[in-house]
Amino acid sequence: MRKWITALSLIATAALAQQTHNEYEPPNAAGAGQKLLAQFTGDWDVVKSFFPANGKPVVTKGTCKQYMVQDGKFLQSDFTFFNPDGTKSTGTGISGFDSKTNRFTTVWYDSRQTTMSIRQSDGTFDGKNIILWATPLDPDRPGRKTVARAHLEEDGRLLLHRHFAIDDKGVERMMIELRMTRK
Repeated sequence: MRKWITALSLIATAALAQQTHNEYEPPNAAGAGQKLLAQFTGDWDVVKSFFPANGKPVVTKGTCKQYMVQDGKFLQSDFTFFNPDGTKSTGTGISGFDSKTNRFTTVWYDSRQTTMSIRQSDGTFDGKNIILWATPLDPDRPGRKTVARAHLEEDGRLLLHRHFAIDDKGVERMMIELRMTRK
């Protein structure tokens, strides 16, 4: 009998803890941003162009698989790039949209570095374009000022993702373009 009472007590405690967590941090449903992110799902061929300050662009080909995770609330993007020297590099992006703040947030990490990149939108969203500003992890060392823009073209067959460096005068210069064609 004691075992049953203990088991019921543990179950009741767990249920109460879940209610408390839900009250503290209520779950929410996917919003307009997730609808756009879901359009990015699928397998893609990628052409990455890096535009140095001087000289010709460096072009690298690759692939990307994008899929929704966490009950359709986040987009995970798994990239593989095939470098001209025969090696490959990989990268992963996680993108989400908070319908309460109307903001996208992305996190990027890759096999090239031991750092992570975080970008966030400014709270404006037109339903078609994602505009993300670099968000410093260390406010004492904010790093480069950059903006990234992504949108679909050709009825969803082409996804353009472009990164721009912004100089002290506010002038943008394209640094990276990911031209993704749906397989």
